[in-house]
Amino acid sequence: MGEQNIESTEVADDVDIEQRSTDKVARELSEIRRRRSKTEKKRFLSNKEDYVLFAGIGYGLLFALVIFCMSSGVLGSSTTLDHKASQTFLDTGEECEDIEDTPWIHIFPENDLEYMSLAGHNLVDGYALMNYTIKEVDNSQWQGVTEEVIEEVDDGRAYFTAPFENLGVGEYEINFEVTIYNSSNLTTASVVENGEKIEKTIDFELEITDGGFFSFLPFVDSDSRSEVRITDPGSRTCWTTKDLGDWGYILMAAELGGGRETAMLTGGTAGIPAWWMAFISLSLSAVTLLVIYPIMYKIYHQDTDDVLSRSHIARLVEDTINKTAKRLNILIDWELYKIESRELSIDIMVPYKNTDATLSDSKDVRAEVLREVLEEFAIFRVFKPVQLTVRTIGINQAIDFDSGVGVGTGAEGAQLEDEQDYSSFFSELHTLSRVEDEVRDSLDLFFTRRSDVKMEGAVVTSDDSVIFVSVIYRPTQRFAFFRFKKTTDEVEVELYRYISERNNDLLGSQELIVKARNQISTLADRSGAGRVESGGKDDDRIVAVAKQDGLGGKMLQTKFLGDTLSTVEYMANEKREMINKWGFWGLIVFVWIPFMASGVLVGAMLGLLSRMQFSRVLAATFIGGAVASVTWAYTAEGIVKFMHQYKLEAVIPLIIIVFIGAAFLHIRSTKVRRQTELFEDTLLDNFHADVHAKYGEDN
Repeated sequence: MGEQNIESTEVADDVDIEQRSTDKVARELSEIRRRRSKTEKKRFLSNKEDYVLFAGIGYGLLFALVIFCMSSGVLGSSTTLDHKASQTFLDTGEECEDIEDTPWIHIFPENDLEYMSLAGHNLVDGYALMNYTIKEVDNSQWQGVTEEVIEEVDDGRAYFTAPFENLGVGEYEINFEVTIYNSSNLTTASVVENGEKIEKTIDFELEITDGGFFSFLPFVDSDSRSEVRITDPGSRTCWTTKDLGDWGYILMAAELGGGRETAMLTGGTAGIPAWWMAFISLSLSAVTLLVIYPIMYKIYHQDTDDVLSRSHIARLVEDTINKTAKRLNILIDWELYKIESRELSIDIMVPYKNTDATLSDSKDVRAEVLREVLEEFAIFRVFKPVQLTVRTIGINQAIDFDSGVGVGTGAEGAQLEDEQDYSSFFSELHTLSRVEDEVRDSLDLFFTRRSDVKMEGAVVTSDDSVIFVSVIYRPTQRFAFFRFKKTTDEVEVELYRYISERNNDLLGSQELIVKARNQISTLADRSGAGRVESGGKDDDRIVAVAKQDGLGGKMLQTKFLGDTLSTVEYMANEKREMINKWGFWGLIVFVWIPFMASGVLVGAMLGLLSRMQFSRVLAATFIGGAVASVTWAYTAEGIVKFMHQYKLEAVIPLIIIVFIGAAFLHIRSTKVRRQTELFEDTLLDNFHADVHAKYGEDN
């Protein structure tokens, strides 16, 4: 007797422990739901990413204001800034020539367009007579090329171009002269005050180049073209703040359009000081990183306190399925029910029985269960793929809700009394037939009067207590998949009201049940999934991801970005140990390497997907971006000379293509491995085996 009491006490203790554990999980879910569903707005500067975003916006506005004030002349046209910088370690060249308001000339080659850019700066108002002469060194027999033009001075500047595409290979010198007159008519014009002639002469080499060793590549231009390299540029004239501001816009456009390397090569050719190019490039990287990365982090990241554990997910799914089962009037076999929260996905297997009140087939049950599970996951920010399998079991599994066969019959229908009274059946047969005919007429009239939907098929069945209407419709609009906004529930409600009002006197005590289905809708549409993935051509299984709100969430769940991000995240999970050990330094190198110099944001996204800490990702990408900016700014000229000397102009594009190609192939193979693991059949096979073991082969 004592032993029995001890055993019963132990069982009771086990039940209490399980109950307390369940209650604890429920309380934690309730608390997380409360935090996630809070309507009051949080203080803006409540998290570290908010401070970073605020700093990024502030610096972006300050940077834009500085460039605008410099280029518009608000800060004047002093050369003090460039002159002071040239006296420090920031400028590795010689000290620039400080000329303040003195007129000066700037000459540099535009090799892509095959001309020399000639410009006069700090010119007085008037008409600039510009003249250039190109002569070949050590060739006195050639008279050279001379051309002149007169243009009105605009904002202290005048521009001219000297084409060199018709020159042969050799060494040349170009002399450029500028004189300011008071009129464009030179016969009557006179030189204005401080408009006396200024001139500048520089030496340059011209070569005819083609694609060189890499000319066989399709992206390498194999046509011959002239290229100029200045051999004696002379002393560098200090740039004014206004000129630096104007070149700030040019450098930003070049970097946004062609990458950091394009901007540096453009500025380096024009003689822009390296410190200014580095400042512009670093500022662009900083604004991009400090503004966009915190926004992406807010969209993708989830606080540790709000991350659901496996027990949380299991309890949430179970409660959701319970609620849906009651609404759909189905019975879940919890003994065979399975859920497995894997690293890659959440797999759910739901076996259920139809009841007399069930009015949904397995497709609709699957869509409804998936919809409610994904809605809950959206609240709790669980964006892991969900793979749901539902299966009908028991004697009512064969009910066809599109034809009405089996509706309203249950297990008790299999056992009929020997003596049955058919009198009530025959007495009501005429009435039931008339009701069904009237309902069919109402259906026809409803869809005839509507221009936005068309009835594709309908079934009306009835007994003494229920009139069941099943309708399949199709929207008539072009591109209805995108444009037709009405949900199936809304169509069902409108149809129910119309039939009820039109046949109110005939329905009597019978319950009207209307079930509608959009012929073009898919499981993804009906479940409200943000993104879906299919198992393949011969596999009708899909996995669905909860919908993310906002423009950022929608962008992340597009087909291309969704597939790419999920594959990268899968790779990160595979390399978790290596990322934890080397991720910080690897991110610095990834952002720094020359052919990915513009990849600050890409590096930040990789760190985010790899679940690295916010501050570590921010520090690594900022360091890598800063090193890349400085590297390109101070070595661009040397890189150009080296590539030009060894005919390696196509090396960087080739490296970029090889790198991108290798990354594409790696991502593609990883995607295949992920798909294979995502749709593995082990758990599904075990589920079907358990159903067969309990209910036999017919189920």
